[in-house]
Amino acid sequence: MLVDNEFVDQVARLAGLPREEVARHEERAPGLLERLARTLAVASPEMFITTGETRVPVETEEELVAQMTERVIAEAAAEGRVVLVGRGAQAVLATRPNALHVYVVASKPFRRKVAIERLGVDPAKVDKVIDETDQHRDQYVKTHYGRDRQDLTQYDLVLNAERLGFEGAAELIVAEIKRRKWM
Repeated sequence: MLVDNEFVDQVARLAGLPREEVARHEERAPGLLERLARTLAVASPEMFITTGETRVPVETEEELVAQMTERVIAEAAAEGRVVLVGRGAQAVLATRPNALHVYVVASKPFRRKVAIERLGVDPAKVDKVIDETDQHRDQYVKTHYGRDRQDLTQYDLVLNAERLGFEGAAELIVAEIKRRKWM
C-alpha cells in the first residue's frame, strides 16, 4: 500500500476542519486514503466528533492536523507493509526497527523537469513551487518533531533519483527490503 498525497481530505474530515485549512498546515497537499481513515475513525471515534460550527484556533488546528497525521501514519504502519511518503513519517516511525527510511534526492533542474512533465506544474511557477514545497516540508518536520528533514543520518538509504532513475532507486529499495528478509 502506498500512502502519499492521499491524506489531506481524510485528515480534514477526521479533524472536522475545512480541507483548505488542513492543506495549509500540511507539508504538502491534496488527497485522501479512505481505508485508513475509516479504520482510524472506527478505532477511536470520540476523537473526531465535531459539530462543524465551532472554529478551532489556528495553533490548535495545526496541532490537530499533526496529531491526525500521526495517527494515520501509525495506523498505516500497524497494517503491515506500507510505503509512506513524507509528512514526517521518518520522525514518527524513527524508533521502529521494522521501518526503512529512504531519502530521495535530485538536482533542481531534474526536479523542475519532473514537476513540469509529471506533475503539471506551470513552468513559470516551478521554482517557486519547488522552493515553497521544500520550505514547508522542512518547517513541518522541524515544528512538529524538532528534526531537520534533510539530516541524512536519520535515513537508512539516500538515493539520487536523477542518477539512478526512479526504477533504479526502487530496485535498490526492494533489494534492501529483501536483504532485511522482509519479503
